[in-house]
Amino acid sequence: MARFPTWVVIALTGALSLSLAGCSSTGGKRAEDARKAAAAQGRAAVNTPRWTFAMITHSGDGDTFWDIVQSGAKQAAVKDNINFLYSHDAEAQQQAQLVDAAVDKKVDGIIVTLAKPDALKAAVARAERAGIPVITVNSGSAQSKAYGALTHVGQDETVAGEAVGQELNERGKKKVLCVLHEQGNVGHEQRCAGVAKTFSGTVENLYVNGTNMPDVQAAIGAGLQADRSVDAVVTLGAPYADTAVKARTDAGSRAEVDTFDLNAKVAAELKDGTLGFAVDQQPYLQGYQAVDLLWLYKYNGDVLGGGLPVLTGPQIVTEDQAATLEEYTKRGTR
Repeated sequence: MARFPTWVVIALTGALSLSLAGCSSTGGKRAEDARKAAAAQGRAAVNTPRWTFAMITHSGDGDTFWDIVQSGAKQAAVKDNINFLYSHDAEAQQQAQLVDAAVDKKVDGIIVTLAKPDALKAAVARAERAGIPVITVNSGSAQSKAYGALTHVGQDETVAGEAVGQELNERGKKKVLCVLHEQGNVGHEQRCAGVAKTFSGTVENLYVNGTNMPDVQAAIGAGLQADRSVDAVVTLGAPYADTAVKARTDAGSRAEVDTFDLNAKVAAELKDGTLGFAVDQQPYLQGYQAVDLLWLYKYNGDVLGGGLPVLTGPQIVTEDQAATLEEYTKRGTR
């Protein structure tokens, strides 16, 4: 009769105990779910060809918003057996050249942002002539269809701005500083215009250099010092919200700071009341859906939207929802 070392007997006994413990109605299901999840880690859920999709955005370096977009896109790419390529440039002409480079590589699909649509028009048209399907994401919903894209995934920036204006009305605000950190970005202009459309008070646009946070802080602080009647500051990106909070402190102002977009810092500051509210456009969903919709088109000829954008926002997030969303922001999916 074979004899086993003591450590082997202990290990087998422990494994058997865990197996028996997992046979309950809940424990067994959890164990099976965990096993399936582990087995599927990093593996495609489909057997379609390994197509290559390129995403080209107008992101600058270090913008955490686009990390979340990429997180969703990469997750969908794994599921759909896609070779995912990502590139970005804040300069519109350089971004257009990146689109041209993707066309030259003969990728199977392109996802592109149209923050400065005029500069991207020719590059997108070239992709269309090459027979490469294009989906626009995040910005450029108004131009997407005219440029020949299959659909647009993102929030309607004007509608999002209008939601902010309505929220500010409910909070009794009278004068708002709307901080635009990227001049020439049509989406940013639409956001502030949307705020002005529904807000019953006064909206003043403040243009800042978003690549230089000390300058952003100084400009917002100066604006608050110059006009003490400003009782709300709206930033158009999560990284700028905390900078606006610091500027408020420097200026000795009591203005509420609100922002577009979420990250872990915003969620924490919503939770403790430092910020009033945030507008979530669900960037993870933008990346995920863009890749998934391209795959559906390649695989089955499917197109969503019916000629209209596939909206991922806006969702107004306040202190009440912050605790729940904080967990998601920490893992990089909200």
